Amino acid sequence: MPAVSSPVSSLSVGKRLCQFFQKYFLCFVFYSVFGWCYEVFLEVVVYRWGFSNRGVLFGPYCPVYGVGALLFLLLFYRLIQGKPWKQRLLWLPLLFVGCMVSATLVELGASYLCQALTGSWPWQTYVNYRYHFQGRIALSPSIRFGLGGLFFLYVLQPLLDRGLAALSPRARGRLAALLAVLMGIDLVFFLVGTFS
Repeated sequence: MPAVSSPVSSLSVGKRLCQFFQKYFLCFVFYSVFGWCYEVFLEVVVYRWGFSNRGVLFGPYCPVYGVGALLFLLLFYRLIQGKPWKQRLLWLPLLFVGCMVSATLVELGASYLCQALTGSWPWQTYVNYRYHFQGRIALSPSIRFGLGGLFFLYVLQPLLDRGLAALSPRARGRLAALLAVLMGIDLVFFLVGTFS
């Protein structure tokens, strides 16, 4: 006779799954906003080009950073999470290369997606870099992605984990729902503006 799962175990599995998606969605939003702030900082302070919205959506976020962060979380973070510092340090070279390659592939894919949707991609300045591919990706930013990935894995994500753990499950759920609605509205306006 096949095993029948009890309603209690199904509920706890459903709750855990919901909490899993809430956590990763909140991480996605946090890193999308962080990436937008980083891009604006580069544009205004470092390059002195002046301010422009560095994201493709209206809000202060660059979803490509959120996607890259989720990739880092799913592929690499478990390799060092909760491990002693000596073990974490041994992973540094491999994690640098892994972050560099995976983030560069995300950026390349995002450039093709942006071009398909809008006719261009926001970072076309890579054509001025010595080593680049079609102005879509370049060696210098890829190295920064690797370094940024290490900063993400070793500094930011442990802090974000603590911050999220400090919120009650109900507060995390409400925050995730609110941000999902706001980003969803933003996405609808972007798509309507793009295809009308």
